[in-house]
Amino acid sequence: MSKTYAGARLRRLREERRLGQAELARMLEISPSYLNQMEHDSRPLTVPVLLRLTETFGVDPGFFAERDTARVVADLREALAEDITAARVSPSELGELARRLPTVAGVLIDLGRRNLALTERLAEASEGRSDGAGDGAGGGARRPHEEIREFFYRRQNYLHDTDLAAEGLAAEIGIRPGEVLPSLAARLAERHGVRLAAEADRLHRYDPARRTLHLSARLRPGQQAFRMATQLALLEHGEGLSALASEDFEEGSAAWSLARIGIAHHFAAALILPYRAFHAAAEEFRYDIERLTDHFGLGYETVCHRLSTLQRPRLRGVPFSFVRVDRAGNMSKRQSATAFHFSRAGGTCPLWNVYEAFAAPGRIHVQVAAMPDGQRYLWTARAVTRHRGGWGEPGKTFAIGLGCEIRHASRLVYSDGLDLDNAAAATPIGMGCRICERLECPQRAAPPLGRQLAIDEHSSTFVPYPVAGPEVRGPRP
Repeated sequence: MSKTYAGARLRRLREERRLGQAELARMLEISPSYLNQMEHDSRPLTVPVLLRLTETFGVDPGFFAERDTARVVADLREALAEDITAARVSPSELGELARRLPTVAGVLIDLGRRNLALTERLAEASEGRSDGAGDGAGGGARRPHEEIREFFYRRQNYLHDTDLAAEGLAAEIGIRPGEVLPSLAARLAERHGVRLAAEADRLHRYDPARRTLHLSARLRPGQQAFRMATQLALLEHGEGLSALASEDFEEGSAAWSLARIGIAHHFAAALILPYRAFHAAAEEFRYDIERLTDHFGLGYETVCHRLSTLQRPRLRGVPFSFVRVDRAGNMSKRQSATAFHFSRAGGTCPLWNVYEAFAAPGRIHVQVAAMPDGQRYLWTARAVTRHRGGWGEPGKTFAIGLGCEIRHASRLVYSDGLDLDNAAAATPIGMGCRICERLECPQRAAPPLGRQLAIDEHSSTFVPYPVAGPEVRGPRP
């Protein structure tokens, strides 16, 4: 067992329970001085003390585990780029802050984001581009969709009670591969008196007055099942969905409504792909996505989305990041059970294999990618196309990406034949040019936030300006 230092979390847990050091020390059967040393990270948690802590506070041992701070550090760099550069804060200092004082780091991230948003609004106003509407209550507030992503990220993209409720309902109504649609239709009709009808204009519409669920004939069976399962979630567990959304958002707000829909979608995925059965198949097939789609009779995107949620305590799957991107780089879905950071500053990395997938639709592309901090990931990407059916009507094409940390890669069939131990073989990618430190990258399109770069006309690359000092005067080129 590696040494675990969790002083900040231990101290915060003690203060939340309003316990003094002496009182907690008696409960743990250790001396107050020993507890004080653990709270200040002078001594690590031992196994006996860790077991007593889990019993005393009723928390999972993972609460005290060393946490991956890569995402928090990346958020700090993005939100406070100029201040960090000016103060010459080192990456190791940011890591120390994220690891030891995560709550303080979160406050700084929020302040930095508000500052960036206010700066953008002032720039828009000075250029006459502001519509006066703002982007939310309180200048610089995050947009609702961003808040929902954070809602799921804080929960490792897994909602335990919701998932258990969906699995229980799946067992009750007899959800089985190949028989999902009849089971869902029977439940809607028998329990709720809801009938199904064809819809011409929209993909999905529920009429509560007539108890009718309209579904477009253009939807594939898997898409129909997902929408039917979502409607069941709202009908049978609406109060639970609302209560969970209210944990983070004010009832009736835009973010609350979006969170409720997002939770219903999680319920739907867990209903048509019950956790234990899906987890067992994923492990048996070594996370072969195409075998899973054939086995359960559902679409590639639906299976990838469900794979990114397998984080049930004591029955965890591989923690994945899931993303859906279009040709223009717009990221319409991004969910993560890992520390992989998706940039909020705009843009993604063109060296990422999700963009390579558009060149060969239908084929799964595999890439070992390395982030600027050295963290490596195994990414799979495949382009999927949806046609609406009519001649001349434009279809939708997306690249679906699924990635995990390299330490889990051997559990995936896609790692076969790859040299996972060779860091030099990984493709260097970043989190978007505006927060990426790779100044020599041939695909760099913009300087990083907080850095001023010039163009080297001989090599056609960005180079950093020299820092002005006492002997460096005059305008920059």
